[in-house]
Amino acid sequence: MDLSKVRNIGFIAHIDAGKTTVSERVLFFTGRIHKVGDIDDGTTALDWMPQERERGITITAAATMTSWKDVTINVIDTPGHVDFTAEVERSLRVLDGGVVIFDAVAGVQPQSETVWRQATKYNVPRMAFINKMDRIGADFYRAVDTIKKRLNANPVPIQMPMGAEDQFRGMIDLVEMKALFFETEEPLPPVVGEIPAEFLEEAALQRMAMIEKIAETDDDLLVKYLDGKTDYTVDELKKALRKATVNVQMTPVLCGTALQHKGIQPLLDAIIDYLPSPLDAKPAVGKNPQTDEEVTLKADPNGQLGALAFKIMTDPYIGRLVYVRVYSGTLKSGASVFNSTRDLNERAGRVVKMHANRREEVAELQAGDIGAVVGLKRTYTGETICEEDRPIVLEPPRFPEPVIALSIEPKTKADQEKLDEALRKLADEDPTFLVRFDQETNQTTIAGMGELHLEILVDRMRREFGLQATVGKPKVSFREAVRDAVKVEGRFVRQSGGRGQYGHVWLQFEPQPRGTGNSFVNKIVGGVVPREYVPGVEAGVKEMFASGALGGYPVVDLKVSLVDGSFHPVDSSEIAFKAASTIAMREGMRRARAYLLEPIMKVQVTTPAEFLGEVLGDLNSRRARVQNMEGQGTIQVVDAMVPLSETFGYATQLRSLTQGRATYTMEFSSYEEVPQSVAATLLAAQA
Repeated sequence: MDLSKVRNIGFIAHIDAGKTTVSERVLFFTGRIHKVGDIDDGTTALDWMPQERERGITITAAATMTSWKDVTINVIDTPGHVDFTAEVERSLRVLDGGVVIFDAVAGVQPQSETVWRQATKYNVPRMAFINKMDRIGADFYRAVDTIKKRLNANPVPIQMPMGAEDQFRGMIDLVEMKALFFETEEPLPPVVGEIPAEFLEEAALQRMAMIEKIAETDDDLLVKYLDGKTDYTVDELKKALRKATVNVQMTPVLCGTALQHKGIQPLLDAIIDYLPSPLDAKPAVGKNPQTDEEVTLKADPNGQLGALAFKIMTDPYIGRLVYVRVYSGTLKSGASVFNSTRDLNERAGRVVKMHANRREEVAELQAGDIGAVVGLKRTYTGETICEEDRPIVLEPPRFPEPVIALSIEPKTKADQEKLDEALRKLADEDPTFLVRFDQETNQTTIAGMGELHLEILVDRMRREFGLQATVGKPKVSFREAVRDAVKVEGRFVRQSGGRGQYGHVWLQFEPQPRGTGNSFVNKIVGGVVPREYVPGVEAGVKEMFASGALGGYPVVDLKVSLVDGSFHPVDSSEIAFKAASTIAMREGMRRARAYLLEPIMKVQVTTPAEFLGEVLGDLNSRRARVQNMEGQGTIQVVDAMVPLSETFGYATQLRSLTQGRATYTMEFSSYEEVPQSVAATLLAAQA
């Protein structure tokens, strides 16, 4: 396989920008499907889950493979809803390039910013496609401007539209200086012709602006540009543009309207021309777990095997499917492989290429391929598959912490086993879905990224596992942190008739910057606490990390050091030291002035101007901080930060206030301190 003729790309965007519509047209024009599906009718190839088809949204990242002009394109269509952000995260971790889709009316929206940040984190080269150019209010240049200002990016239009809204006729290719006319709404290739006279002057100006931007990244073109020359060849422009895109120095911008089949073929050409192949992408870098040395994997089918498991899916017919991206070497059907993350051997039963939920069996997956493996029973998301004699661990994707939880229990005792199995399989698939059993209340709680996320998972339990469950009201996942550094003593002494219990520790508490995480450090020297009792101390500390002293919420950003203590030669035990450390932790949380943190959501409300007052009044009643207000004609867009605990039922209230005419989007922003009066009410309700 010629790796220069492979592209691993993903479509990413805010919800409703048109990702799945673009993906569907890409599959149609490349001949992968023979009938264009429709989101409203629930007939799309990539939105295959019943929940996706009913709601008209993408929930799970769907992988497929197609080809265009002899180039193989592995495509992942990702969700746009914030509750399913983990799907975007893991997809971007394994992709070589991305196409970010923007609404021509709205431009950059809240989730556009999130997916852009995720792509930047993994240094993914990307292109922008301004979709929905036929909508009322579509403005190509305003959308490009929002990319520049809100994303701090370097967008370079390589096309300009001919008209907008109902006058949108096609686009002008600024690299080749030709017009592409889409004369009907039928799925036909564009008619290539001369640039109409009314667009000629503007096209010349836009081309020079494009060349100036490209010249900033290429020395040869810069010399030519400064000398005032105008004889730029198409090949030299494409070569420089490709290099700048692959190096993430600029973002080529194209336009179209996918619903009317306009602009898809030029987009496919641009994917081939400007996005990287596995050979162009930066080589995967990992570490040898035995020596801690850095290992670089070149995209070579004959090299050492290195593949990252990035997604787990349960297939009702063949069981567990592990999606992998192969960076180096060849993964053959039936081969014995090594999971270096868990230090265990596995057998790859069968290997398949995926088309949404359909499988196509193949003999092997080579470097540059994205596929799935049947038979890896103990391999999970983020783990590395390699050869036992040449181990390597690749960096896993990082997932956000769940922010909302609810209790769940089976309707009958007979269903308990079925519930346990369903929760295990769903948690296996989704790293942002956590299951916890509370010993005190004897309740199972599930946590996820939002109300919709948990609603979908409960619906899947009902449909896929035939399980009827009783679900509690959503609860916010608060956190606990401390203000002060303190040193505290914990002493556990019990004397009975026989052997007693003795444990004694001094712990040092140190608050850490937000997002640092928790840590336990053993600073004992001289054996005042023998080594065999330290695991007991650590267990007591970590137990308190999981369930703090204020309200039983997880503790964050705290460093606890074991600095001193004493032991009894007969009565000391690991259990006694665990009890002593628990006593010290409770006292330490009190003396270090523990406080509550709550998840804050970034909310964007789009409302007709006449309802702005009601919307702002309601937001203020929810402890919102309004960040920005912007007018777009008769529409007002309000950006605000709102505590998650105040957003329950917001959709219904907003519809009521605005006669159903306003919409909103919401995504997690950060954890912030709960005001003291609110915290007191919360803790009193728990008491």
